[in-house]
Amino acid sequence: MLTSLFLCGALGVLLVPVRSQLISVCIEEDEDLRVDCRIKPKPNKITSYEFSWSSGTKESLINTNVSGSAAEVQFRDKSEVVELDPYGYRMTLKGFTNTLPHNTTYMCKISGQVQNINLEKEQLQPCSAVSQFLKTSWSWIVPLLIFLYHTHC
Repeated sequence: MLTSLFLCGALGVLLVPVRSQLISVCIEEDEDLRVDCRIKPKPNKITSYEFSWSSGTKESLINTNVSGSAAEVQFRDKSEVVELDPYGYRMTLKGFTNTLPHNTTYMCKISGQVQNINLEKEQLQPCSAVSQFLKTSWSWIVPLLIFLYHTHC
């Protein structure tokens, strides 16, 4: 009983810092680049978004709904953004996976809140459900819970 209590306490302490990624980047089956941005918007504010990337010192705006801003010409008809449930946006970019820079910082901004992730081209994973699940920091919890269940039941 004391061992179970200790293990549950240790698990509780480990779970405190766990949170899922707010931005993820992957390659879809049709070779399109997908960027998911799951920043929770601020209440009572019009939700705006911007998707961009940078390589070296140059930042390129890919898609935005911010008044007065415009995507770079090379991206205008190549990207689209859809809203995610319960919040966030997904940007899909067509025709650029073969010409991606080696080391790229992908950025999204929702209502002024910015998230970014730096990836090398070789680190881009397919957008399968399994690979997305394994990317989240929650993925190790299920095996741990199964282990605890089997050792104490």
